[in-house]
Amino acid sequence: MKGPKEGDHGEAELRNTALLLSYDGRPFHGWQRLRDQETVQGTLEEAIAEVFDVPSVVAGSGRTDRGAHAVGQVASTRLPLGLPSEEVVRQLNEYLQETVDGAIIVENAANVPEDFHALHSCTGKTYRYAIWLNDELPPEYERRVWHVHGDLDLGAMAEAVPLFEGEHDFASFASKSNFDRQGTVRWLSQSSMFSEGPVIEMVFTGNGFLYKMVRNLVRAVVRVGEGRSSVDELASILKAKDRRKAPGSAPASGLYLDEVYYAPPVFPDEASRR
Repeated sequence: MKGPKEGDHGEAELRNTALLLSYDGRPFHGWQRLRDQETVQGTLEEAIAEVFDVPSVVAGSGRTDRGAHAVGQVASTRLPLGLPSEEVVRQLNEYLQETVDGAIIVENAANVPEDFHALHSCTGKTYRYAIWLNDELPPEYERRVWHVHGDLDLGAMAEAVPLFEGEHDFASFASKSNFDRQGTVRWLSQSSMFSEGPVIEMVFTGNGFLYKMVRNLVRAVVRVGEGRSSVDELASILKAKDRRKAPGSAPASGLYLDEVYYAPPVFPDEASRR
């Protein structure tokens, strides 16, 4: 079953729609549409145009890097009026299964107010970063984690991670980008670390994130775990507000966009399912 066709029904009347997405970032050159490269945004826009035969512009809550992943990305777009949300999900997933082998999954769809925008209406996000600390990496985790060899001082890392909670100027952890940003002060309500077996995860929840900020924070914490920096030195780097004082970035392979927040919630039941 295809959606309404403009040729069959005249010009389609469209509604503002939010899509909840998960994706494996490995096949894509990031989120943002590129002329000659396959991206998440470009693939979704092509899917919507092909399935529903309407002009397609998809806005995401953020631009995930090349190789980064999502389990709770939110996008907004305009789809034909009167099409049930379950049909949006089913038809798009059928197309995406055929074209990108299900590397993008539409988890849910919802009608939203006309002034809703996935990025501009967002009130916060949670990112998770996964590290595999073992010499042997199972094939299913290839390019899904940061594979770290050797030993890390997990106690020192666990002490370092909470330094980022609260409101700070994160200029030391903001790589330059090709799009505008409004200041470098952000507020993190959560900055925590969990470990089980070879898996280490760091979770960051905040009202906004700068370009490569999470990857830069993770690299700095791992440097503490390597014994190449101390917790006090990390605190000094944060206070310096100078990117040159901080180490580089952790690989994109371990980064996941877990959840995007709105008031009121767009998908209130989804967080408990993940």
